[in-house]
Amino acid sequence: MRGVKPLWTSEALARATGGTASADFAVSGVAFDSREVGPGDLFIAMKGEATDGHRFLDKAFAGGAAGAIVSEPVDHPHILVADTTAALDALGVASRARTAAKIAGVTGSVGKTGTKEALFAALDRFAPGHVHRSVKSYNNHTGVPLSLARMSADTRFGVLEMGMNHAGELAQLTRMVRPHVAIVTAIAPAHQAYFDSVEAIADAKGEIFQGLEPGGTAIVPFDSPYRDRLIAAAKPHAGRIVTFGLGEGADVRARDVVRATNGGSLVNARLHGAELCFTIAHPGAHWVSNAMAVLAAVEALGGDLGQAGLALADMAGLPGRGARHNVPVDGGTALVIDESYNANPASMAATIRQLGEEAGRRIVILGGMRELGEGSDAFHAQLAEPLKAANVQYALLVGAEMKPLAKALEGVIDFAHRPDAAAALEHISQILEPGDAVLIKGSNAIGLSRVVANLVSGALGGRTD
Repeated sequence: MRGVKPLWTSEALARATGGTASADFAVSGVAFDSREVGPGDLFIAMKGEATDGHRFLDKAFAGGAAGAIVSEPVDHPHILVADTTAALDALGVASRARTAAKIAGVTGSVGKTGTKEALFAALDRFAPGHVHRSVKSYNNHTGVPLSLARMSADTRFGVLEMGMNHAGELAQLTRMVRPHVAIVTAIAPAHQAYFDSVEAIADAKGEIFQGLEPGGTAIVPFDSPYRDRLIAAAKPHAGRIVTFGLGEGADVRARDVVRATNGGSLVNARLHGAELCFTIAHPGAHWVSNAMAVLAAVEALGGDLGQAGLALADMAGLPGRGARHNVPVDGGTALVIDESYNANPASMAATIRQLGEEAGRRIVILGGMRELGEGSDAFHAQLAEPLKAANVQYALLVGAEMKPLAKALEGVIDFAHRPDAAAALEHISQILEPGDAVLIKGSNAIGLSRVVANLVSGALGGRTD
């Protein structure tokens, strides 16, 4: 790391965690998964119910780790602490305390990762190389402090995603993040197995406002039926509340939206005393809404709206969250829309609706939606209506959760029901044709990402009937 300021020195790590350093060292990154350790990283040996990170110390140092945080002495450069999980939390808090960056926190039942990535792109266009974000979906009780710990002291903007599946979790995370701007993207029946109602989910998402810095801005979805509930949650903590959406009356509103030639949207947006005309690369009304949240946040953080518009036009689809692939099939190509990372009733309906605008034979590969509680069967069966409205010609249903939808589709559209991702891949390999448009979506645990990977690899290019 010669000539480059380290992310953390052993002295700073010991001070932040209350631990004791075995030697002087410096690190350029932080990880708690030994498989992700790279040269110069700090490895935090976490102890969990299933495994103990101390078992992987040799692997971490073989991968290039420069030091570790441990709760028992080892033969590598380290910081010795009583509890490595508590040390990670303390490191996240210390990282947040040492920066003067403007911080945005993002949560929501749907759209939070895409909005986080879009906001990062918009700010990075304005301050290239000086914007930090949480990677992947590191948005829980370990992912958030890890994301904070990875933020350099000279960062100008930070964008942190926060998730939850129980009440009280976001309150804890947001007080660690201490955002200047807090965004709720949308409210939907995700994780309903852990909540009595969608109203309770809205209340849990509204906890993000509790950590706002004094005078901070709460950004709320205007078109949500839970808008007023979220505004009430924000009022005790926010210096300013901004609504976004497509409806008349939103503070940041997409006033005119037309489909762009690339499949995205051309938008004329109205903000406080300003208008912005720009293109969104991602297709769908849900992305128009996400973009309004991004513009509201950029304005509140002091970024550049014009640069934000350019960034939204350039954004590529995210793996598992809207990436689009033209895959080889029998001398031609088929469009594969990769939404395989996660699913809930709202996101399913939105992406099915968007598929309805694609040309060619429309096919869906839908995996079960998890954590929906007692209403799971009804939520799955209700997908029959958006499938019919989008004129989907064929549905390949995956997993036991899809039995109610299979029953609802009888006599409506052609479909097949398969038990798992492997069987779904075998089936799609027999029916996919050039010109097809295929949406692949389901809860991550269903494993439909493997279907996407196989299709994108071109494994069907040489198929013969």
